[in-house]
Amino acid sequence: MKIKSYMIMAFVPLVTIGCDKQKVAIDETKAATKEAIDIRKADVNAAAQDATRQTDVNATIDKARIEANKDSIQAQLDADKKKADAEAEAAKAKVDAEKR
Repeated sequence: MKIKSYMIMAFVPLVTIGCDKQKVAIDETKAATKEAIDIRKADVNAAAQDATRQTDVNATIDKARIEANKDSIQAQLDADKKKADAEAEAAKAKVDAEKR
């Protein structure tokens, strides 16, 4: 009977030490997982910031293109307007010349 008691008393610390090692391993795994998640979150944030900056740059470029296109069209319309005025003046001059 005493031998069984001694064996049990010797076995309990071994089980306890084994459990502590398992708990430490679990805690280390949890810490590594959290660190990996934090790194991934930082990567996602950096990618989002880069995408936002690029979108802002693209928007600025698009706005400049739209403005340049508008200016070009307006210049063409102004030229067409002057051409129409000149053609009208020429037509009037022709009518005046034919009357004489």
